[in-house]
Amino acid sequence: KMTEFWLISAPGEKTCQQTWEKLHAATTKHNNLSTNSKFNIPDLKVGTLDVLVGLSDELAKLDAFVESVVKKVAQYMADVLEDSKDKVQENLLANGGKDGFKKDGLLEQQWQAEHEFYSSSLDTVPFLFLFKGVNQIDNDLKARASAYNNLKGNLQNLERKNAGSLLTRSLADIVKKEDFVLDSEYLVTLLVIVPKLNYNDWVKQYETLAEMVVPRSSNVLFEDQDSYLCNVTLFRKAVDDFKHKAREYKFLVRDFQYNEEEMKADKEEMNRLSTDKKKQFGPLVRWLKVNFSEAFIAWIHVKALRVFVESVLRYGLPVNFQAMLLQPNKKTMKKLREVLYDLYKHLDSSAAAIIDATMDIPGLNLSQQEYYPYVYYKIDCNLLEFK
Repeated sequence: KMTEFWLISAPGEKTCQQTWEKLHAATTKHNNLSTNSKFNIPDLKVGTLDVLVGLSDELAKLDAFVESVVKKVAQYMADVLEDSKDKVQENLLANGGKDGFKKDGLLEQQWQAEHEFYSSSLDTVPFLFLFKGVNQIDNDLKARASAYNNLKGNLQNLERKNAGSLLTRSLADIVKKEDFVLDSEYLVTLLVIVPKLNYNDWVKQYETLAEMVVPRSSNVLFEDQDSYLCNVTLFRKAVDDFKHKAREYKFLVRDFQYNEEEMKADKEEMNRLSTDKKKQFGPLVRWLKVNFSEAFIAWIHVKALRVFVESVLRYGLPVNFQAMLLQPNKKTMKKLREVLYDLYKHLDSSAAAIIDATMDIPGLNLSQQEYYPYVYYKIDCNLLEFK
């Protein structure tokens, strides 16, 4: 199960390989504190310091935005898969997530394909490109979700109409034409809800509740937990009298006109909505899958760019740092922090004073990121876990 990953970077020692080996040895020495891989970021052309500080702020905003879209897509996938929440995980992480993290460096393929694009200088960095892509996903999600939710809502309303107690539910799928005397000038068939406890009374009484009730005209048409639905035929002019009297015995006459056209229309509407929902379901899940992957990869790109910019701001030029992706062991996170601190505390003379304090570093104020002597970003995949 995915949890969280720590994306960190430290300056190259004699070589970057050495930095990597040192970290790896330190974290595996104490019974595997984390699963590590190198995270290779291509060399980007660096502009001026001012540009980098500006970028740092922009990237923090972009990071928050992309993360929110990743979450939204994941959350909506869970909504759409209603009954099979356990499937959410495999649908979300298949291509963009889980396997991606296992590949050495996660973005190898991506970076290769986009190398041209990233080798441009950092101030024309692909922000817009990343933002546009993810913004498009965000907008499409809104439109698709709203269409699908509408459909789902209408269907649920109809289903609700066809369920519930006999007092309120639609009777269209229960009664048949032959249950009624239709097109008679004098006679009319009523539908009565009779509590099961009072059924014997009904059988004894109904013919005498008013004058002009047709003998033996009552049948049980349907039952739910508490009541029977019965029909009874009588002369039209006795209806008011009958209703009034029935109420005293807790027999409830339902207001119902048998109308074939209307009932047919209801049924057809229900079928139509149900078919539409089924039709949209597959393509919607596929869309969510693909776009989750896209958004997730964009998110990791943003993290990578942030690591690059922060590393240059902290460790200076020429560019010389190793980025590493750690998946901490849940139980030993605290120990891992201590090991990392011992490895890198020399990077920051003031670090000792503020290891536990949260402070604002330019560019990090937005995310209220904890401060460590090494560059650190958390990639929190718990957001994608559904109970």
